[in-house]
Amino acid sequence: MLFIALGLTVLGVNLFLPSLRRRRLVAGVVSRAFLRAAGIPFTVAGLDRLPQVPCVVVANHASYIDGLVAAAALPPDFAFVIKKEMVRVPLASLLLRRLGSQFVERFDRHKGAADARRVLKLAATGQSLVFFPEGTFTEIRQIGRFLGGAFTTAARSDMPVVAMAIHGTRDVMPPEP
Repeated sequence: MLFIALGLTVLGVNLFLPSLRRRRLVAGVVSRAFLRAAGIPFTVAGLDRLPQVPCVVVANHASYIDGLVAAAALPPDFAFVIKKEMVRVPLASLLLRRLGSQFVERFDRHKGAADARRVLKLAATGQSLVFFPEGTFTEIRQIGRFLGGAFTTAARSDMPVVAMAIHGTRDVMPPEP
């Protein structure tokens, strides 16, 4: 209930904020507030090592709340690259669009290639990006096979890659069996 209430609050506020940076700031503040209110321990280490230039952050993916944790941890300079299936979740889709998220097709190669070109163009403008290169998570605790989109984008855009390790989210919200 708390997650839904805060999500709707962020969406409501972000519908009226004209600046993408401010919308992302609100999302980060509310993400941290949600973690605190839900009693979920949250600490960030190494943020000072983020490059001062646009970069590609790659993070492990073990839970539905990994994106929320990444939004809470990172400065508001990042666009998230998200599986296209999220477009079918109406309110989440609207919020993610307002935050500048990029949706990518994972199963149709032709549509996926068009999405990859769009993300590459965005990176070329200097937009920092967050990818979960495993693409999804499973019931098995493991680092999955990485898809190449994050690394291809970084290489073609000459952007540094920064690894982000997210710990403990699977214990908070495990995948459904």
